[in-house]
Amino acid sequence: MEIFTPRPAQEQVLAYTGGTMGIAAVPGSGKTHTLSALAAKLILEGWLDAEQEILVVTLTNSAVDNFSSRINAFLEGAPRRPLIPPYRVRTLHGLAHDIVRERPDLVGLDAAFQIVDEREANLIRREAAATWLRLNAPVLNAYLAPDLAENRIEWLRRDRLPALVEGIALAFIRTAKDMRLTPAEVQAQLERVALPLPLAKMGVEIYADYQRALAYRGAVDFDDLIRLALQALESDPEFLARLQDRWPYILEDEAQDSSRLQEMILRRLAGEGGNWVRVGDPNQAIFESFTTASPEFLRRFLHEADFPRELPNSGRSTRSIIALANELIRWTMEEHPTPEARDALAPPFIEPTPEGDPQPNPPDRPDQIYLVPTAYSPQGELEAVARSIANWLPENEDKTVAVLVPRNQRGFELRDLLAQHGIPVHDGLLRASSVTRKAAGALGNLLQYLADPKSARKLAKVYRVWRREAREDADLWAEVEEISGWIAKIPRVEDFIWPRPDSNWLDSLDLTDFPHIRESLLAFRERVQTWQGTVLLPVDQIILTLAQDLFTTPADLAIAHKLAVLLRQAERAHPDWHLHELSGELAVIAKNERRFLGFSDDDTGFDPDAHPGEVVIATVHKAKGLEWDRVYLMSVNNYNFPAGEGDDRYIAEKWFVRDGLNLEAETLAQLEAAFQPDAFDWYLEGAATRAARLEYVRERLRLLYVGITRAREELVLTWNTGRGQDNRRQAVAFAALQRFWEAQG
Repeated sequence: MEIFTPRPAQEQVLAYTGGTMGIAAVPGSGKTHTLSALAAKLILEGWLDAEQEILVVTLTNSAVDNFSSRINAFLEGAPRRPLIPPYRVRTLHGLAHDIVRERPDLVGLDAAFQIVDEREANLIRREAAATWLRLNAPVLNAYLAPDLAENRIEWLRRDRLPALVEGIALAFIRTAKDMRLTPAEVQAQLERVALPLPLAKMGVEIYADYQRALAYRGAVDFDDLIRLALQALESDPEFLARLQDRWPYILEDEAQDSSRLQEMILRRLAGEGGNWVRVGDPNQAIFESFTTASPEFLRRFLHEADFPRELPNSGRSTRSIIALANELIRWTMEEHPTPEARDALAPPFIEPTPEGDPQPNPPDRPDQIYLVPTAYSPQGELEAVARSIANWLPENEDKTVAVLVPRNQRGFELRDLLAQHGIPVHDGLLRASSVTRKAAGALGNLLQYLADPKSARKLAKVYRVWRREAREDADLWAEVEEISGWIAKIPRVEDFIWPRPDSNWLDSLDLTDFPHIRESLLAFRERVQTWQGTVLLPVDQIILTLAQDLFTTPADLAIAHKLAVLLRQAERAHPDWHLHELSGELAVIAKNERRFLGFSDDDTGFDPDAHPGEVVIATVHKAKGLEWDRVYLMSVNNYNFPAGEGDDRYIAEKWFVRDGLNLEAETLAQLEAAFQPDAFDWYLEGAATRAARLEYVRERLRLLYVGITRAREELVLTWNTGRGQDNRRQAVAFAALQRFWEAQG
């Protein structure tokens, strides 16, 4: 059982037994650890009846695994530890999946409905957007800059407008689903409104095409899951009551990124006067632009909760780094040049840990904080950071270091430069891997065969899995497919796997001229015999044994370990399940239905401390929740961190669109206007663009705050002037922090 010595503020949280509690937690305050301890405490103190569970809802897939392991650590060895720990950890999508999958009939779905993953959803949406643009390109002419030459317009239609229309379509579809509007409902409303709303009309036409493509596949996307889960809860009071009884306590992490529908779902599950704990930090809300999330939901809850609490103490960073982060909060609230942006950051301020804390702050190192004033060129900034790392790393090979960039491309440029200097780099956070579903599919096929070892068809699939490396060679893979076809037609599988002298299927094949095929089949038979010998082991041991034979890369083996943990939990929760049912769990992961249960392609968990002496390059968004000894924050200029001043530029505003309009923002404003009783007065072109600028300014302030608070001991901020005629300048917030730091002496 894990020993946890709570701080005074954490003790207040752990005293909770019921009601609503809102917790504002600063970076590095141990909120996940505290919430896990609270879950374990409620379990061990007997606050649950039989068949009840604590429901933990979190934001990211890696956090699902993190919560499970931490709660288990608190329960391990406890005197009254239940045999099957009564808790469930889900992302919002995972929870929605559980709800809809339990009663698909309530929302008009077949029990065999499919879920398209982001990759397939993107392809469908891209095709729908391209079709609309091909048929309706002149509609957008009214939004193009008036001084564009005709040949320039043709180039834009070919090279720039497809991506723009696709981005608008994504924002429109996501928002319409958050508003719980079908394409037909939006279309009908647009026809009733006399005001011409061409961007909303474009959005709904693409939305309708997208939904038709999903319906043809008998599928839903992840946004559908959320609205359908709420619909199911609203349509059957008995079903809702059953879930409320099943989950009498709801613990929600990262609530600053909660959406309207997430709040509605959890509010219904908690019920009137229910037990609902929401933990988050509005100052770290960095996923809001053109999503349905907003920190306002948590801020409002913090004021309304029965028990408002704070977790202000953080042992992550030195006192100097804490002072810099707190100054960013203070300056934003009191001195930001754009008054409308002053609500971007708010207390609580970060406080160091109290004396005697088991996680004390690192020794202060104010001489290792550098706010570099130099106006570098983009290449000059890269070279300056590379030189700094080259000088620092040899004497700090036991330390962790990260370079945080505004966008992936900047990270790739730095990666290539560091590679030229022979500096070890980890760039896995810059791009998503695609191994999870493949690994789950491979293991699932093997497990399905072991559950039904007489099936020639399933054995043929296993052969294709075993030979999957041959996919790299079209001719070789054609041979694999042919051999697989032979295996699928074996009358008796045991005549191949466990042959007798008078009944050996392999001898029935004329392979005189193909000795390599015979050798391959003999090796495959030997491997299958070994695999069959594992079936008496616990399922997690089966998975790990199979993985050792199938996989060689660390990523595949790490995922196999996570899958083994999942199936071990499923086996404990369902003692009556056999290999057939357990293999079904892998099947839904392989089909991406459980992508959001901790096995995402782009979120398999990352431990910075596993990479000492190696430069980790990540976007600031990807760095959220992580920490390093030394952190570089690059490109802190007025393009990446605008302040809302006259010469600032905004990434969502395209140079070829007239009047600096943000067409995504304008499209969503037109959608909302269609449902306002005074649409003529409600929609004024350009107002949504200005509002989007302000929201972007707020979000980038929070992003800068997140970047600063990733550093434990050392911090370096740099900026560049941009390319060509950009003439970018130091971000206003950067200059303010620099003045503050210089005043500290």
